[in-house]
Amino acid sequence: MQVVEVVKEYTSPAFVRGRTTKIRRSKLLKTAAYAALSPTAPLAPHVIQRREPGANDVLIDILYCGICHSDIHQARDEWGGAIFPMVPGHEIVGRIAGVGSNVVKWRAGDIAGVGCFVDSCRECGPCMDGEEQYCEKGMNLTYNGYGRDGAPTYGGYSTRITVDENYVLRIPAGMPLERTAPLLCAGITTYSPLRRFGVKAGDRVAVAGLGGLGHMGVKIAGAMGASVTVLSHSPEKRAEALRLGASEFIATVEPRAFQENASSFDLILDTVSIRHDYDSYLSLLRHDGTMVLLGIPEPTPLSAYSLVMQRRRLAGSLIGGIRETQEMLDFCARHHIASDVEVIPAHRINEAYERVVRSDVRYRFVIDISSLKES
Repeated sequence: MQVVEVVKEYTSPAFVRGRTTKIRRSKLLKTAAYAALSPTAPLAPHVIQRREPGANDVLIDILYCGICHSDIHQARDEWGGAIFPMVPGHEIVGRIAGVGSNVVKWRAGDIAGVGCFVDSCRECGPCMDGEEQYCEKGMNLTYNGYGRDGAPTYGGYSTRITVDENYVLRIPAGMPLERTAPLLCAGITTYSPLRRFGVKAGDRVAVAGLGGLGHMGVKIAGAMGASVTVLSHSPEKRAEALRLGASEFIATVEPRAFQENASSFDLILDTVSIRHDYDSYLSLLRHDGTMVLLGIPEPTPLSAYSLVMQRRRLAGSLIGGIRETQEMLDFCARHHIASDVEVIPAHRINEAYERVVRSDVRYRFVIDISSLKES
């Protein structure tokens, strides 16, 4: 473990908005990582500094980190506002290597997870309600964001991470760690709306899109007792949908697919991230049904008629708070649910990015971080 002394200045848009904050950290940990140095640069080996654990922190040696499509959007600055150098990764599983003096919930050797955020204001209504992902001041993202101290945050494509103990998840014993990492994003993103809208045994749930999010939606909704149908524009995915636990499959490219299945579902999880016809999908909902958007496509036209005539709802959902994410992990452990993954060494990250863009993955790439140490 290499320790260095550093004084840096950062300008942060969150918590220290508009101010330059001088941060003295007497001890920083030199940490191997893979980073994007610019929007057009391939990810490459890089060295970052992690803070040594403070009184309320835990230091985690990262074992596995999933690759989310949002990593690609941000590393290529497709959403704007990217911070470089950028170390992506918010589907993190590792082993606790050290804890601060005030930490009581964790000890060295525990297996822990870190998801999409590592802090929040802890004072607003959503934070007080355990919905930190909707923090009114903005959650502190695991990467491509700023910490409360104003320093840039770096994600899980690295050998370790330091996190406040209150933003760390406990991984239940017996879960396959490489297949658990994607649950910290893809798992909670689909679990949260299923819980929020009260899916129960006997409900008819449709999952639009069978990718990293969609395949988790099928598994989790099925474990809740719902009858699950996959909606996909790719007819060749039928067998895969049924293997994952769907009871039915609808190829949305079929000419009469929407007419023949009108008013069929209580809830639709829409994981599609490209522009598509919301009205057609809304027509598949029963009276009082709900369609939840998880993807963020380009603006899509919507007719109020689709909603008003059957009192349907169109909702959105992000991830989940710490409490709900822990609930999701425990649920998945009880039902033996994990993500379908392809484990890769760090030097194949750029190849994996290209394959994700081509939808050539079943269903999540996960980086074996031990390979990064070796490089």
